[in-house]
Amino acid sequence: MIHDTYIMTHPMYDVIVIGSGPAGYTAALYTSRAFLKTAIIAGIQPGGQLTTTTEIDNFPGFPKGILGPQLMVDMAEQVKRFGTEIKQDLVSSIEKRASGFCVKTQEAEYEAKTVIVATGASAMYLGLPSEQTFAGKGVSACATCDGFFFRGKVVVVVGGGDTAMEEATFLSKFAIKVTVIHRRDTFRASAIMLDRAKKDPKITFLTNKIIEEIVGDGVVTGVRLKDAVTGETMVYPTQGVFLAIGHKPNTEFLKGLVDLDQKGYVVVKKAGTPLDAQTETAIPGLFAAGDCVDPRYRQAIVAAGQGAMAAIDAQKYLESEK
Repeated sequence: MIHDTYIMTHPMYDVIVIGSGPAGYTAALYTSRAFLKTAIIAGIQPGGQLTTTTEIDNFPGFPKGILGPQLMVDMAEQVKRFGTEIKQDLVSSIEKRASGFCVKTQEAEYEAKTVIVATGASAMYLGLPSEQTFAGKGVSACATCDGFFFRGKVVVVVGGGDTAMEEATFLSKFAIKVTVIHRRDTFRASAIMLDRAKKDPKITFLTNKIIEEIVGDGVVTGVRLKDAVTGETMVYPTQGVFLAIGHKPNTEFLKGLVDLDQKGYVVVKKAGTPLDAQTETAIPGLFAAGDCVDPRYRQAIVAAGQGAMAAIDAQKYLESEK
């Protein structure tokens, strides 16, 4: 009875945004400025992945760059200025109701006429048992979080994309040597990021190499590599292993509610729907934006743009419902 009373007295929101990265904050900025009652459920990592990055040079408006955590703090303050409520909670499920949606978290239930999912993505691991064995003992998926602890040490970065190059460049500020290990001989990284890493005297590259195991005695001492061409194996000495091999969308709680692709990214409609809403899912009134939708671009500015699109789509939906 107490639980039912709590739900009944809880305010109905026009929009609930799930996630607090660039997509979530931008969506909330647009909806709150449109005088829609808006709440953000921030998740377990308020600010998203940018809270684990260092200087950002490619977000417009900051000619001298800005630190990722500071950008997220500024975005949070901006949305609060226009009335957005920020809830430090984690969503467990969403239920479609006649009046809209019931968003259930670990601590409460919230009702909303529309929902914007902007939950982003999380770092992926190789799937080796030794990753867990040495987690916190030399294995990390966040260079900006743990780089300081590897001052004067030798480390490796696993991956071939922009994230790997960024991690390697950052780690070169602390480590005496950084080796980028990639399973192919070509890189997905953009030309400017790859060139920056190659010009760094502390960074070297090992290509066509697959990590079979992380080895050590209490702490990491090396990685066992297999050559993808010859099949030969070797143990490469290192004191730290930083993983930069991709991300998994944070969409587990949406299974059975909306369409997800094979990798778990939310499937959204394309232009041509009755409202011409490019961010709406197959569930009317439920929208998605940012890295939980986008497996290709994965840029803060793209996520922010999609957040704005989702907000405008939600506003148009609410107007059509009236």
